[in-house]
Amino acid sequence: MSTEEIEVLRHSSAHILAQAVKELYPNAKLAIGPAIEEGFYYDFDFDRPFTPEDLEAIEKRMAEIVKRNLPIVRKELSRDEAIGLFRERGEDYKLELIAGFPDETFSVYEQGDFIDLCRGPHVRYTGKAKAYKLLSIAGAYWRGDEKNKMLQRIYGTAFPTKDELKAHLDKLEEAKKRDHRKLGKELDLFSIQDEAGGGLVLWHPKGARVRKAIEDFWRDEHYKAGYELVFSPHIARLDIWKQSGHWDFYRENMYSPMDVEGIEYELKPMNCPFHMMIYNSSLKSYRDLPVRLAELGTVYRFERSGVLHGLMRVRGFTQDDAHIYCTREQLGEEIDRVIDFVLYILKTFGFTEFEAFLSTRPEKFVGEPAVWDEATAALRGGLERHNLAYKVDEGGGAFYGPKIDLKIKDCLGRSWQCSTIQVDFNLPEKFDVSYVAEDSKKHRPIMIHRALMGSLERFFGVLIEHYAGAFPTWLAPVQAMVMSITDKHVPYVNKVVDRLRQAGMRAEADKRNEKIGYKIREAQMKKVPYMLVIGDKEMEKEGVAVRKRSGEDLGFMDIDGFISIINEESKKQ
Repeated sequence: MSTEEIEVLRHSSAHILAQAVKELYPNAKLAIGPAIEEGFYYDFDFDRPFTPEDLEAIEKRMAEIVKRNLPIVRKELSRDEAIGLFRERGEDYKLELIAGFPDETFSVYEQGDFIDLCRGPHVRYTGKAKAYKLLSIAGAYWRGDEKNKMLQRIYGTAFPTKDELKAHLDKLEEAKKRDHRKLGKELDLFSIQDEAGGGLVLWHPKGARVRKAIEDFWRDEHYKAGYELVFSPHIARLDIWKQSGHWDFYRENMYSPMDVEGIEYELKPMNCPFHMMIYNSSLKSYRDLPVRLAELGTVYRFERSGVLHGLMRVRGFTQDDAHIYCTREQLGEEIDRVIDFVLYILKTFGFTEFEAFLSTRPEKFVGEPAVWDEATAALRGGLERHNLAYKVDEGGGAFYGPKIDLKIKDCLGRSWQCSTIQVDFNLPEKFDVSYVAEDSKKHRPIMIHRALMGSLERFFGVLIEHYAGAFPTWLAPVQAMVMSITDKHVPYVNKVVDRLRQAGMRAEADKRNEKIGYKIREAQMKKVPYMLVIGDKEMEKEGVAVRKRSGEDLGFMDIDGFISIINEESKKQ
């Protein structure tokens, strides 16, 4: 079955869901019910919250409707007929939808006594929808506007066959086990606490160790790639956000200004203006270009509480940000360098499947069309030279330039937006950025915004779920747990831990008066890559007995031999 046919099946399943709800709860009012990626939903206005028991009853009634094999019939109604039909049925939300369209005719779909306003298409009979499952209930504002009434959204999924449905449900169960919020708590990596504020991440010691490993790798690779690292403050005068255009175009995602000695200051939502100011702090020649400035810069954006989600959607996060200033002649080469860099970084973290999107000039834009075409061609050329299959998002570019968005696929096949490469004609103009060319005149450089991981918080969440918390050795918060069998072995355990730490390893000691089997199982639960057991033999021969978290027993080896194993694994990053 094609993607389009599956979408039609899911849309029809949403109508079957709505019919089941109306048969069981006639007072429920219908809102909207589209197909979505991997499923469908329908929004209802009902006088009490739906319960898990309600979902069971609705799903049972859906099965009855499927068994009836009702024909699904499309009808065309005039505006007046459509208004009369839904007014008689008391469907206020359908009336509001009709009022919002200029059309003089409207299509409805009928199945038995159920009728819905819909453009379609749909399957021909309800009996076609045989493999479906209702998944959850959530709140949703009518038309996505928090000023409107909160409705109840029932989510479901549907597939052509029961085997495909089962495979999908199994994947959802696996995703629950890998949920970064669950594992973040179990492995003591991070927390988000109401006392501090929603969407603000507290990195615990173990999570901070992983973050440091990521940051150290990121900084080292940027120096190798010819970037200069910079730092910028968390706040600045509101004036620079007005100058950059963020105050006009991005204000709804910014916090209210704060008064500092009579001057308005703003929490930064972006790092860009600071990098412009650093570039402008000295005169640049064409010989200085390209200039590549990179920063792990923490920014703050206002997100509604309803969309906050663990590490994936937060209010304060650290971007792995960079801005490249180059001549028009250098643009293609710099784009190639960035794509190479993106792929290298993402593959190092274990991602091998990617989806690329090329977003082109929107209706409202700054700059000359010819320059847009040149920049778009440069981005397209970079994708093609790297043999990256891509989709074109016509008109999806930012007002200041075209862009490439790169999504990674995790081990469950889920896509995550991380990397972006954007060409900007706007900020160099706003901040009067220039360089002196060979003709001794000032010229405007082209600016590339780029992020490789997107944000550390979100990328960390993706890593947790991709590896189910069992990070590769080079990233693991604790690489080796050293365990004593009895109390007399504790001094040697301390000696081994010190030796490993001096060698640059993240090692901890388990000196508790517990059975060694219990200690091993607990370390495995904490996803520690290696367990080093210390007994009489190990203490006498000054070595360690090595076990892997997989359960594999590597036996006795000297400490230097174990350090070599860790160093070798770290080289494979």
